[in-house]
Amino acid sequence: MSTQLLSAARIGDRDAFHRLVEPYLPALQVHCYRMLGSYHDAEDATQDVLMRAWRSLNTYEDRAPLLHWLYRIATTTSLKIIQKRARQPTTVAEIDYLEPFPDHLLDPALLAEQRESVSLAFITALQLLPATQRAVLILREVLVWSAAEVADLLGTTVPAVNSMLQRARATLHGTVHKRPLTDVDRAVLAQFVDAWHRRDITGLSALLRADAELRMPPETAEFLGRDAVIGFFATVPGQGRLETIRLVPTQANGQLAVAAYDTGEDGDWRPYGLMVFDFDGDLITRITGFPSCELSQKPHCAPAAAFSVLPDS
Repeated sequence: MSTQLLSAARIGDRDAFHRLVEPYLPALQVHCYRMLGSYHDAEDATQDVLMRAWRSLNTYEDRAPLLHWLYRIATTTSLKIIQKRARQPTTVAEIDYLEPFPDHLLDPALLAEQRESVSLAFITALQLLPATQRAVLILREVLVWSAAEVADLLGTTVPAVNSMLQRARATLHGTVHKRPLTDVDRAVLAQFVDAWHRRDITGLSALLRADAELRMPPETAEFLGRDAVIGFFATVPGQGRLETIRLVPTQANGQLAVAAYDTGEDGDWRPYGLMVFDFDGDLITRITGFPSCELSQKPHCAPAAAFSVLPDS
Protein backbone atom coordinates (compact mmCIF):
# COMPACT_ATOMS: atom_id res chain seq x y z
CA MET A 1 0.00 0.00 0.00
CA SER A 2 1.32 3.44 -0.91
CA THR A 3 1.69 5.71 2.13
CA GLN A 4 1.49 8.70 -0.21
CA LEU A 5 -1.82 7.53 -1.67
CA LEU A 6 -3.23 6.91 1.80
CA SER A 7 -2.15 10.34 2.99
CA ALA A 8 -3.62 12.01 -0.07
CA ALA A 9 -6.88 10.08 0.25
CA ARG A 10 -7.21 11.08 3.90
CA ILE A 11 -7.20 14.75 2.99
CA GLY A 12 -9.91 14.31 0.37
CA ASP A 13 -8.17 13.19 -2.84
CA ARG A 14 -10.77 10.87 -4.41
CA ASP A 15 -8.46 9.83 -7.24
CA ALA A 16 -5.85 8.74 -4.72
CA PHE A 17 -8.51 6.80 -2.82
CA HIS A 18 -9.64 4.91 -5.93
CA ARG A 19 -6.05 4.09 -6.83
CA LEU A 20 -5.50 2.94 -3.26
CA VAL A 21 -8.44 0.51 -3.15
CA GLU A 22 -8.56 -0.59 -6.80
CA PRO A 23 -6.26 -3.63 -6.33
CA TYR A 24 -8.63 -4.98 -3.67
CA LEU A 25 -11.91 -4.63 -5.57
CA PRO A 26 -12.00 -8.18 -7.03
CA ALA A 27 -11.40 -9.74 -3.60
CA LEU A 28 -14.06 -7.56 -1.99
CA GLN A 29 -16.64 -8.38 -4.65
CA VAL A 30 -16.00 -12.12 -4.28
CA HIS A 31 -16.30 -11.79 -0.50
CA CYS A 32 -19.65 -10.02 -0.86
CA TYR A 33 -20.72 -12.65 -3.40
CA ARG A 34 -19.99 -15.46 -0.96
CA MET A 35 -22.03 -13.69 1.68
CA LEU A 36 -24.94 -12.73 -0.61
CA GLY A 37 -25.05 -15.39 -3.33
CA SER A 38 -25.95 -12.81 -5.97
CA TYR A 39 -23.59 -11.28 -8.54
CA HIS A 40 -25.64 -8.08 -8.77
CA ASP A 41 -26.10 -7.75 -5.01
CA ALA A 42 -22.34 -8.22 -4.60
CA GLU A 43 -21.70 -5.43 -7.12
CA ASP A 44 -24.01 -3.10 -5.23
CA ALA A 45 -22.52 -4.11 -1.88
CA THR A 46 -18.99 -3.46 -3.15
CA GLN A 47 -19.95 0.07 -4.17
CA ASP A 48 -21.49 0.57 -0.74
CA VAL A 49 -18.27 -0.69 0.86
CA LEU A 50 -16.24 1.84 -1.11
CA MET A 51 -18.54 4.67 -0.06
CA ARG A 52 -18.33 3.64 3.59
CA ALA A 53 -14.56 3.25 3.38
CA TRP A 54 -14.19 6.70 1.81
CA ARG A 55 -16.30 8.31 4.51
CA SER A 56 -14.51 6.55 7.38
CA LEU A 57 -10.95 6.42 6.04
CA ASN A 58 -9.70 8.52 8.94
CA THR A 59 -10.66 5.67 11.29
CA TYR A 60 -8.23 3.30 9.56
CA GLU A 61 -5.29 3.06 11.93
CA ASP A 62 -2.81 1.42 9.54
CA ARG A 63 -1.99 -1.33 12.06
CA ALA A 64 -3.51 -4.06 9.92
CA PRO A 65 -3.46 -4.42 6.12
CA LEU A 66 -5.94 -2.18 4.33
CA LEU A 67 -7.65 -5.20 2.78
CA HIS A 68 -8.32 -6.58 6.27
CA TRP A 69 -10.03 -3.32 7.20
CA LEU A 70 -12.03 -3.36 3.96
CA TYR A 71 -13.12 -6.96 4.62
CA ARG A 72 -14.53 -5.78 7.95
CA ILE A 73 -16.62 -3.16 6.18
CA ALA A 74 -17.66 -5.63 3.47
CA THR A 75 -18.79 -8.18 6.07
CA THR A 76 -20.92 -5.74 8.05
CA THR A 77 -22.34 -4.29 4.83
CA SER A 78 -23.33 -7.76 3.60
CA LEU A 79 -24.88 -8.66 6.96
CA LYS A 80 -27.08 -5.55 6.75
CA ILE A 81 -28.22 -6.52 3.25
CA ILE A 82 -29.06 -10.04 4.42
CA GLN A 83 -31.10 -8.61 7.29
CA LYS A 84 -33.24 -6.67 4.79
CA ARG A 85 -34.13 -9.78 2.80
CA ALA A 86 -37.60 -11.18 3.29
CA ARG A 87 -36.56 -14.37 5.02
CA GLN A 88 -33.80 -16.91 5.49
CA PRO A 89 -34.07 -19.72 2.92
CA THR A 90 -34.30 -23.22 4.41
CA THR A 91 -34.11 -25.23 1.18
CA VAL A 92 -32.14 -24.89 -2.03
CA ALA A 93 -35.35 -24.25 -3.97
CA GLU A 94 -36.03 -21.17 -1.83
CA ILE A 95 -32.75 -19.45 -2.79
CA ASP A 96 -34.37 -17.37 -5.52
CA TYR A 97 -31.60 -14.77 -5.62
CA LEU A 98 -28.74 -17.11 -6.58
CA GLU A 99 -26.65 -15.90 -9.53
CA PRO A 100 -23.47 -17.13 -11.22
CA PHE A 101 -20.12 -15.33 -11.03
CA PRO A 102 -17.94 -14.86 -14.18
CA ASP A 103 -14.58 -16.60 -14.00
CA HIS A 104 -12.74 -13.74 -15.70
CA LEU A 105 -13.46 -11.57 -12.65
CA LEU A 106 -11.85 -14.11 -10.33
CA ASP A 107 -8.20 -14.05 -9.27
CA PRO A 108 -6.39 -16.87 -11.15
CA ALA A 109 -4.58 -17.74 -7.90
CA LEU A 110 -7.94 -18.23 -6.19
CA LEU A 111 -9.11 -20.55 -8.96
CA ALA A 112 -5.93 -22.55 -8.67
CA GLU A 113 -5.97 -22.88 -4.88
CA GLN A 114 -9.56 -22.35 -3.70
CA ARG A 115 -11.80 -23.17 -6.65
CA GLU A 116 -14.31 -24.83 -4.36
CA SER A 117 -14.72 -21.60 -2.36
CA VAL A 118 -16.62 -20.02 -5.28
CA SER A 119 -18.35 -23.13 -6.60
CA LEU A 120 -22.12 -22.93 -6.90
CA ALA A 121 -22.44 -25.83 -4.48
CA PHE A 122 -20.50 -23.92 -1.82
CA ILE A 123 -22.26 -20.60 -2.49
CA THR A 124 -25.63 -22.36 -2.35
CA ALA A 125 -24.80 -24.16 0.89
CA LEU A 126 -23.66 -20.89 2.47
CA GLN A 127 -27.04 -19.30 1.79
CA LEU A 128 -28.73 -21.93 3.97
CA LEU A 129 -26.67 -20.84 6.98
CA PRO A 130 -27.84 -18.09 9.34
CA ALA A 131 -26.12 -14.85 8.36
CA THR A 132 -23.70 -14.70 11.29
CA GLN A 133 -22.71 -18.35 10.92
CA ARG A 134 -22.12 -17.65 7.22
CA ALA A 135 -19.80 -14.76 8.06
CA VAL A 136 -17.92 -16.84 10.64
CA LEU A 137 -17.36 -19.71 8.21
CA ILE A 138 -16.14 -17.44 5.41
CA LEU A 139 -13.86 -15.40 7.65
CA ARG A 140 -12.38 -18.42 9.45
CA GLU A 141 -12.25 -21.03 6.67
CA VAL A 142 -11.76 -18.97 3.50
CA LEU A 143 -9.96 -15.82 4.67
CA VAL A 144 -8.24 -17.65 7.56
CA TRP A 145 -8.93 -15.01 10.20
CA SER A 146 -8.31 -15.93 13.81
CA ALA A 147 -11.26 -16.59 16.10
CA ALA A 148 -10.29 -13.49 18.08
CA GLU A 149 -10.40 -11.29 14.95
CA VAL A 150 -13.83 -12.63 14.00
CA ALA A 151 -15.14 -12.19 17.54
CA ASP A 152 -13.93 -8.58 17.56
CA LEU A 153 -15.66 -7.83 14.24
CA LEU A 154 -18.96 -9.46 15.20
CA GLY A 155 -18.99 -8.13 18.75
CA THR A 156 -19.05 -11.58 20.35
CA THR A 157 -16.71 -13.98 22.15
CA VAL A 158 -14.14 -16.47 20.91
CA PRO A 159 -16.12 -19.44 22.33
CA ALA A 160 -19.24 -18.17 20.52
CA VAL A 161 -17.29 -17.91 17.25
CA ASN A 162 -15.92 -21.43 17.68
CA SER A 163 -19.41 -22.75 18.40
CA MET A 164 -20.87 -21.07 15.31
CA LEU A 165 -18.04 -22.42 13.18
CA GLN A 166 -18.72 -25.96 14.42
CA ARG A 167 -22.40 -25.68 13.59
CA ALA A 168 -21.67 -24.21 10.17
CA ARG A 169 -19.19 -26.98 9.37
CA ALA A 170 -21.72 -29.62 10.41
CA THR A 171 -24.36 -28.09 8.11
CA LEU A 172 -22.00 -27.94 5.13
CA HIS A 173 -20.44 -31.37 5.73
CA GLY A 174 -20.43 -33.39 2.53
CA THR A 175 -21.89 -30.66 0.34
CA VAL A 176 -18.64 -29.37 -1.15
CA HIS A 177 -15.86 -31.44 -2.67
CA LYS A 178 -12.40 -30.30 -3.69
CA ARG A 179 -12.28 -31.44 -7.30
CA PRO A 180 -10.24 -29.80 -10.05
CA LEU A 181 -11.58 -29.46 -13.57
CA THR A 182 -10.35 -32.28 -15.79
CA ASP A 183 -9.98 -33.01 -19.48
CA VAL A 184 -12.75 -35.58 -19.04
CA ASP A 185 -15.08 -32.82 -17.82
CA ARG A 186 -14.25 -30.72 -20.86
CA ALA A 187 -14.81 -33.69 -23.18
CA VAL A 188 -18.21 -34.41 -21.60
CA LEU A 189 -19.22 -30.77 -21.99
CA ALA A 190 -18.16 -30.84 -25.65
CA GLN A 191 -20.32 -33.95 -26.16
CA PHE A 192 -23.23 -32.21 -24.44
CA VAL A 193 -22.94 -29.18 -26.74
CA ASP A 194 -22.68 -31.39 -29.82
CA ALA A 195 -25.70 -33.51 -28.83
CA TRP A 196 -27.68 -30.34 -28.04
CA HIS A 197 -26.95 -28.77 -31.42
CA ARG A 198 -27.98 -32.02 -33.17
CA ARG A 199 -31.10 -32.33 -30.98
CA ASP A 200 -29.86 -35.75 -29.94
CA ILE A 201 -32.04 -36.42 -26.89
CA THR A 202 -30.68 -39.95 -26.48
CA GLY A 203 -27.15 -38.62 -26.60
CA LEU A 204 -27.92 -35.98 -23.97
CA SER A 205 -29.54 -38.60 -21.75
CA ALA A 206 -26.43 -40.80 -21.93
CA LEU A 207 -24.34 -37.94 -20.49
CA LEU A 208 -26.49 -37.56 -17.36
CA ARG A 209 -26.11 -39.59 -14.21
CA ALA A 210 -29.33 -41.37 -13.17
CA ASP A 211 -29.81 -38.97 -10.24
CA ALA A 212 -28.87 -35.83 -12.18
CA GLU A 213 -30.52 -32.57 -11.10
CA LEU A 214 -31.58 -29.43 -12.93
CA ARG A 215 -32.37 -26.23 -11.05
CA MET A 216 -33.12 -22.81 -12.51
CA PRO A 217 -33.11 -20.02 -9.94
CA PRO A 218 -34.99 -17.77 -9.41
CA GLU A 219 -37.66 -20.37 -10.31
CA THR A 220 -38.42 -22.87 -7.54
CA ALA A 221 -38.98 -25.75 -9.97
CA GLU A 222 -36.55 -28.66 -9.62
CA PHE A 223 -36.06 -31.52 -12.07
CA LEU A 224 -34.68 -34.49 -10.18
CA GLY A 225 -33.44 -37.55 -12.04
CA ARG A 226 -32.25 -38.13 -15.60
CA ASP A 227 -35.74 -38.69 -17.02
CA ALA A 228 -37.10 -35.45 -15.53
CA VAL A 229 -34.16 -33.41 -16.81
CA ILE A 230 -34.37 -34.91 -20.29
CA GLY A 231 -38.13 -34.41 -20.32
CA PHE A 232 -37.56 -30.70 -19.73
CA PHE A 233 -34.87 -30.40 -22.42
CA ALA A 234 -37.04 -32.26 -24.93
CA THR A 235 -40.00 -29.92 -24.56
CA VAL A 236 -39.19 -26.50 -23.07
CA PRO A 237 -36.04 -24.77 -24.44
CA GLY A 238 -37.01 -23.52 -27.90
CA GLN A 239 -40.20 -25.60 -27.45
CA GLY A 240 -37.99 -28.65 -27.75
CA ARG A 241 -36.15 -27.42 -30.85
CA LEU A 242 -32.75 -27.41 -29.18
CA GLU A 243 -30.95 -26.87 -32.47
CA THR A 244 -32.33 -23.31 -32.57
CA ILE A 245 -30.39 -22.45 -29.40
CA ARG A 246 -26.62 -22.13 -29.73
CA LEU A 247 -24.40 -23.03 -26.78
CA VAL A 248 -21.00 -21.37 -26.30
CA PRO A 249 -18.64 -22.98 -23.75
CA THR A 250 -17.48 -20.66 -20.98
CA GLN A 251 -16.79 -20.80 -17.25
CA ALA A 252 -18.51 -19.50 -14.12
CA ASN A 253 -17.82 -20.03 -10.43
CA GLY A 254 -14.68 -21.95 -11.34
CA GLN A 255 -16.85 -24.48 -13.20
CA LEU A 256 -17.52 -25.34 -16.82
CA ALA A 257 -20.59 -23.65 -18.25
CA VAL A 258 -22.32 -22.75 -21.49
CA ALA A 259 -23.83 -19.42 -22.50
CA ALA A 260 -26.99 -19.99 -24.54
CA TYR A 261 -28.25 -17.79 -27.38
CA ASP A 262 -31.33 -17.86 -29.59
CA THR A 263 -32.38 -15.72 -32.51
CA GLY A 264 -34.88 -12.89 -32.45
CA GLU A 265 -37.24 -11.86 -35.24
CA ASP A 266 -34.39 -9.96 -36.88
CA GLY A 267 -32.31 -13.14 -37.06
CA ASP A 268 -29.61 -11.80 -34.74
CA TRP A 269 -28.35 -13.85 -31.82
CA ARG A 270 -29.58 -12.71 -28.42
CA PRO A 271 -28.68 -13.99 -24.92
CA TYR A 272 -30.96 -16.77 -23.67
CA GLY A 273 -29.30 -17.95 -20.46
CA LEU A 274 -26.41 -19.74 -18.81
CA MET A 275 -25.97 -23.33 -17.62
CA VAL A 276 -23.32 -24.31 -15.07
CA PHE A 277 -22.27 -27.97 -14.78
CA ASP A 278 -21.12 -30.39 -12.09
CA PHE A 279 -19.50 -33.68 -13.06
CA ASP A 280 -18.72 -37.10 -11.61
CA GLY A 281 -16.33 -38.99 -13.82
CA ASP A 282 -17.74 -38.95 -17.34
CA LEU A 283 -21.27 -38.04 -16.30
CA ILE A 284 -23.08 -34.79 -15.50
CA THR A 285 -24.55 -34.71 -12.00
CA ARG A 286 -26.03 -31.23 -11.76
CA ILE A 287 -26.99 -28.41 -14.09
CA THR A 288 -27.85 -24.99 -12.72
CA GLY A 289 -29.55 -22.78 -15.29
CA PHE A 290 -29.96 -19.02 -15.11
CA PRO A 291 -32.10 -16.80 -17.35
CA SER A 292 -30.36 -14.03 -19.23
CA CYS A 293 -30.73 -10.53 -17.82
CA GLU A 294 -31.51 -9.35 -21.34
CA LEU A 295 -34.67 -11.47 -21.41
CA SER A 296 -35.59 -12.01 -17.77
CA GLN A 297 -38.07 -9.70 -16.08
CA LYS A 298 -36.80 -10.81 -12.69
CA PRO A 299 -34.05 -9.10 -10.69
CA HIS A 300 -31.76 -12.15 -10.46
CA CYS A 301 -30.32 -13.43 -13.71
CA ALA A 302 -27.13 -14.10 -15.66
CA PRO A 303 -25.41 -11.07 -17.24
CA ALA A 304 -24.63 -12.90 -20.48
CA ALA A 305 -22.15 -10.32 -21.76
CA ALA A 306 -19.99 -10.97 -18.71
CA PHE A 307 -19.64 -14.67 -19.58
CA SER A 308 -19.28 -15.02 -23.32
CA VAL A 309 -19.21 -13.42 -26.73
CA LEU A 310 -21.94 -14.02 -29.29
CA PRO A 311 -21.76 -17.35 -31.12
CA ASP A 312 -20.28 -17.59 -34.59
CA SER A 313 -22.84 -17.16 -37.33
